[in-house]
Amino acid sequence: MSPAQVLLIDDPLTHTEALGCLIDLRPTHGVRTGAMTTRDRWGAAPDVKLIGAFSREELRPLCPEFMEVPDDSAPVVLVCGRCVAPIEDVVRLHEGDELRCAETDERIALCVPHGVVRDRATALSAWADDAGLPPARVRKAPGVVMLRRPWDVRVARDALIAHDLEVLLVGPREGKIDPRAMVVGDDPDAPDHVRVRVCAGASVGAGAILDVTHGPIVVDERGVVRPGATLIGPCYVGKDAVVLDRAIIKSNTAIGPVCKVGGEVGGTIFQGFANKAHDGHLGDSWIGEWANLGAGTMNSNLLNTYGEVSCSATPGAERERTGETFLGAMIGDHVKTAIGTRIMTGAVVLTGTMWASGAPISGTTGRFAWVTDDGWKHYRVDKFLSVARAVMARRGLEMGEAYIARLRELAGEA
Repeated sequence: MSPAQVLLIDDPLTHTEALGCLIDLRPTHGVRTGAMTTRDRWGAAPDVKLIGAFSREELRPLCPEFMEVPDDSAPVVLVCGRCVAPIEDVVRLHEGDELRCAETDERIALCVPHGVVRDRATALSAWADDAGLPPARVRKAPGVVMLRRPWDVRVARDALIAHDLEVLLVGPREGKIDPRAMVVGDDPDAPDHVRVRVCAGASVGAGAILDVTHGPIVVDERGVVRPGATLIGPCYVGKDAVVLDRAIIKSNTAIGPVCKVGGEVGGTIFQGFANKAHDGHLGDSWIGEWANLGAGTMNSNLLNTYGEVSCSATPGAERERTGETFLGAMIGDHVKTAIGTRIMTGAVVLTGTMWASGAPISGTTGRFAWVTDDGWKHYRVDKFLSVARAVMARRGLEMGEAYIARLRELAGEA
């Protein structure tokens, strides 16, 4: 059986603003929703050939798209980038089938007859209005998470991390574990033993503890676990990421590439290129790129009432029930916090916020908020860009013109 030809559609529909802190600077399928981004998960899936991934119109100058010429003898499955799960269900689709979320009735995937999709325009036309297609046979998929609000990443987190780690465990273990490190719970004689994979160029230092009693641990290429750190599986350390000395990384944490993480962290996804290098608790959160959490920054991920957390996706919006008891903060790209910052349960911190106030972060901030003890101001974009350039230069990266233009647009100064 030939692999299914899959093309990812960046389709936030009316949810663009609500998902802002996740997708201001990336397509929906570029969000890290487990150990992998949604796009990477499809690219690694068996029985799938990922032939393309599109970005929203406003992101096309910033986020490169790709599309291979499809095999005209086979159908193409168009998949919504906001859907974070049912690869197996999509692979089973036949020509003319449509898959919808049973709970929300949102379209997950559409299997387009062979020869219809030739380029970007024909793919988007088929997705938008089923142009010229016969009526679809509709299937419903229960229990599927569609990204509609930032906290939906938390809803899907555990299942996706478990799925991704099973994929990432396959392959050689070429990295180095110091003989003075300790691996707990790995029994190679058990038929279902939990494993550790330390990839090429990665290292685990002396005195580190890798506890895989309840789930695997993967340290990806050139990742570093410093001496004395404790990692509790299931857990992922991305390429070129560093877990610092004496850090405690609890289960269901996924650290994206080129991050530095210390202190106590649990149930948190780092998109990548972020710093949380000092002491302070961070739990059940999502952290965007180029965020920097100052020393002693800590968050609450559980209400004193032990009740369901409610949040606002955008500033001034009504609070919504999340269905979650443990929910920390959703922190967007380029967010900075001062030392000792407290972040309240269910806070949503939008792109470009600089928080240097003694007051805790609560509710939802606006984009590019400059917050001190004197109050709130708009972060002047030229000053913001100067800081962002300095931060990115420390990782050997430079902002391109398309990236700068997008930041100006988000700041309202395009």
